[in-house]
Amino acid sequence: MDERGLIEALAEAAREAGEAILAVRRRGFEIETKGDTSPVTEADRAAEAIILDALARATPGVPVIAEEEVAAGRIPAHGDLYFLVDPLDGTKEFVRGGDDYTVNIGLIAGGQPKLGVVLAPERGRMHGGIFGQGAWLEEGGIRQPIRTRALGEKMVAVASKSHFTQNTADYLDSICQGGGHVGIGSSLKFCILAEGRADIYPRLGPTSEWDTAAGHAVLLAAGGRCDGPDGQALRYGKRAFLNRAFVGTGGWAAPPLQPFLREFAGGGDLAQGV
Repeated sequence: MDERGLIEALAEAAREAGEAILAVRRRGFEIETKGDTSPVTEADRAAEAIILDALARATPGVPVIAEEEVAAGRIPAHGDLYFLVDPLDGTKEFVRGGDDYTVNIGLIAGGQPKLGVVLAPERGRMHGGIFGQGAWLEEGGIRQPIRTRALGEKMVAVASKSHFTQNTADYLDSICQGGGHVGIGSSLKFCILAEGRADIYPRLGPTSEWDTAAGHAVLLAAGGRCDGPDGQALRYGKRAFLNRAFVGTGGWAAPPLQPFLREFAGGGDLAQGV
């Protein structure tokens, strides 16, 4: 399947997963706690099952690393080409009744996001993109191209709603001159950058690679960038699928994160969403 055909298959899988999530919300659900203390619901598992089935049909043989599968100890062998899936990114927001949660499906090739889709089921908005071919926003059945914006005099920042930390505040204060930030859940922060509605998104704490892959792909496709603590492009396939920290921008090089980072022990730290 070519890339354009593949992203359409991903978009359809995300729509079906989103419908399953909304159905669970309408009828009510129980909340469980995983080993890392993060919440999980029937909606997470139902959405993931739909996506796994769709990807198996669309791209047989391509490994899929999915959040709930990993939590259950099922991690497929993989090389340089594989999917990263977070079936319900922002479960805390979902549980609280919020609307800023997403379905994330991203394809990794050679350590970098190649393409991805991000669906916000409650909002009826989907973002998608293929690196080198552009990004788009689909809403109300209408799809339009999106692109990041050039950095102006006033910087607009977005940051995590549930995982905002003091070192993130210190980093933003150092570059935004006290301008503050907009807090939002899930991978929607990448999408806001991709749409050109904000300039920078720093995360100075651990996340899982499936939290970021799809949104990162959309941002790259829209002309943005996402760097790790070393100032180099954030790469995938790291130990335990963990990102130490990252900063996304509309395409410009952000100031280094390293001076603001706390100690990070790698696989021993918990990563709980973006």
